[in-house]
Amino acid sequence: MGKAKRKACVTKRVRQTHTHEFLASTKLAEQGNDRHNHRFAGVTGQVIPRGNSHVHKIKFNNTDFLNHLHNLKNITTGPAIPVGNGKHIHFVTGMTTLNDGHRHQFNFGTLIDKPLV
Repeated sequence: MGKAKRKACVTKRVRQTHTHEFLASTKLAEQGNDRHNHRFAGVTGQVIPRGNSHVHKIKFNNTDFLNHLHNLKNITTGPAIPVGNGKHIHFVTGMTTLNDGHRHQFNFGTLIDKPLV
């Protein structure tokens, strides 16, 4: 076997960081009997350094279905907010996609990183 065939495949290791879970509800939209909100849940992307802190992307997530649903696209969290014992959360605010003639605002805090560690 030649050297080229014996050469081991070397893969570059990417350092994993951390993510945050989230669950939240949108704010109410529409009026009268059509007034409603939606729930959604998911996991953020990994750390994106930003200044002396970091943020996370929420790349795609859809709400629950109430004869229609909405998407959360390309949302970025705020910077880390310390909550004690070396833990932190992130605040998130934004707007859903347009569907059924309306959008919903939302704001929520992520769950803490590494809750059992």
